[in-house]
Amino acid sequence: MKYDVIVVGGGHAGCEAAAAAANLGSKTLLITMDMTKFAQMSCNPAMGGVAKGQIIREIDAMGGYSGLVSDYSAIQFRMLNRSKGPAMWSPRSQNDRTLFTIKWRELLEETENLDFWQDAVTGLLEDKGAVIGVRTSLGVEIESKTVVLTSGTFMNGLIHVGEKQLGGGRMGERSSKGITEQLKSFGFEAGRMKTGTPPRIDGRSLDYAKMEEQLGDEDPQKFSFIGPRYLKDQRSCHITYTNSTVHDIIGDNIALSPMYNGQIESIGPRYCPSIEDKIHRFADKDRHQIFVEPEGWNTHEVYVNGFSTSLPLDVQRKAMKEIPGFENAVMFRPGYAIEYDYFPPTQLSHSLETKILEGLFFAGQINGTTGYEEAAAQGLIAGINAHQKVKESDPLILSRKDAYIGVLIDDLITKGTDEPYRMFTSRAEYRITLRQDSAAERLTPISHELGLASDKRMKALESFLSDREQLMKHMNKASITPDEVNDYLADVGSTPLKQSVKLVSVLTRPNVDAKELLQRSEDFQKRVDGLVYQDEVYDAAEIELKYEGYLRREEEMAKKMQSLDRMKIPSDFNYMGQQSLSMESRQKLDRVKPDNLGQASRVPGVKPADISVLMVALERNVSHETR
Repeated sequence: MKYDVIVVGGGHAGCEAAAAAANLGSKTLLITMDMTKFAQMSCNPAMGGVAKGQIIREIDAMGGYSGLVSDYSAIQFRMLNRSKGPAMWSPRSQNDRTLFTIKWRELLEETENLDFWQDAVTGLLEDKGAVIGVRTSLGVEIESKTVVLTSGTFMNGLIHVGEKQLGGGRMGERSSKGITEQLKSFGFEAGRMKTGTPPRIDGRSLDYAKMEEQLGDEDPQKFSFIGPRYLKDQRSCHITYTNSTVHDIIGDNIALSPMYNGQIESIGPRYCPSIEDKIHRFADKDRHQIFVEPEGWNTHEVYVNGFSTSLPLDVQRKAMKEIPGFENAVMFRPGYAIEYDYFPPTQLSHSLETKILEGLFFAGQINGTTGYEEAAAQGLIAGINAHQKVKESDPLILSRKDAYIGVLIDDLITKGTDEPYRMFTSRAEYRITLRQDSAAERLTPISHELGLASDKRMKALESFLSDREQLMKHMNKASITPDEVNDYLADVGSTPLKQSVKLVSVLTRPNVDAKELLQRSEDFQKRVDGLVYQDEVYDAAEIELKYEGYLRREEEMAKKMQSLDRMKIPSDFNYMGQQSLSMESRQKLDRVKPDNLGQASRVPGVKPADISVLMVALERNVSHETR
């Protein structure tokens, strides 16, 4: 058996990688230990959220499957941060865990050029510094031109529940052995990270009357730009809170937590801490939110978001029963922590190919990230670039201006991470440009040219942009009178008009809603008479007009940064020989080996003065070579 691309692991990263490589035309094999658990939602049954929703929209815009699957399996949809500016709006869906996996398998099995093999990979085949295939636990050797490794939490995975330790990549599933040790023998640096998950509860045993109901949006949207809108009915989530009694129980038993008694030495996610970590770190807080999330349409299983723990089972039960609504809670399975191997991502290039072993790509938690969305994004890019490697084509590199995916990968490659990396909007310099609603406009043309985004998707985008342009012209030309709008302006606390003005001059005011304004303008209504636009077109036109100045400033800032990105640094550049640089900067730059000055400027510890020194050295180097 010989393949162009072998993808190891059937999680979110592996599924997107396999789909991308196969859809681009590479003969692809996806190897996973359990074909009933494609893209398993090992933690919470939800997709998206702050910055993560933007990533799902970007994956969809590129032709990936995560958005389609999320829409199909959604049981609730909410647009978070609506009270803030559009740069902060973040779509999030609650999902049916079972349907999510079923839909992924259906889409993968319909994908041409994609084969499957259920087995565990125990080693890589290597020849002259390049990967040439894999070896499985059955002793099968399968040849391939490239390999994408997406091992999740399975490499030497160790599960902790109190003092009990179980080898496994997930509860009830065996861990993967051998690959870490082999990669170390090739010269890779490895580390350990930790994550956790909360107990699962029988929803029939909960008293929802003691909780706050959390409804979905009245008019639920979707992630996919071209997929159908499946969601009509929705299931509610609920919110409750811990209290001083819960905190006392956990505090009295914190010495039994593997995190605090030395049993776990690796670092867990800063922004998704365990309940015992919250109690310890935020001792001044008298309560913490608990989100009660249903696992699907036809199950009573509930995910207790906010109560991740590795405390002993009896302590988990005792503390949980003190939470309002959980007095009679019946547990399906306990919370647990899991330690696993990862490889510092500074050992990768921006294509996600390793610098040490040619043809080997890493994606997902193996790179030190946390979250389905971050993993899926890396898988998509790794799958694309494995295909590009096979075809001897240039890799796809998304910049920080192009996408949150570009920010994610650049952060990992340039800065590395010593704790599980999670995406936030604050990590992006160009947040207004990288809005969730602009993902298709930014990325579909790039992916279509590559051959991944379909003609159907590209035509849908062109139609959308044409409608938006037409609507913006009408909005720019239309006027509005004081009689039409002053009562509304008074309601929103805005200064009344004294004479007729251009509609857009009112639209750009704070607290003014475009649809309300457009309905009141008789001039605008005459201009669009008989024309029907989607709600998304109205929203996009409003954002473009309101934030035109901010977008222009971000574009100017991006151009300045691109001038540094265009200054390439030779792969064999001698940083240690640059005596004008501090030893710290020399060592860090020599370890990361940035591709260009822009990337070098983002390496932690490298100062603006260092970039000036490098610029002079590079210009001297170019001058010497051209002589």
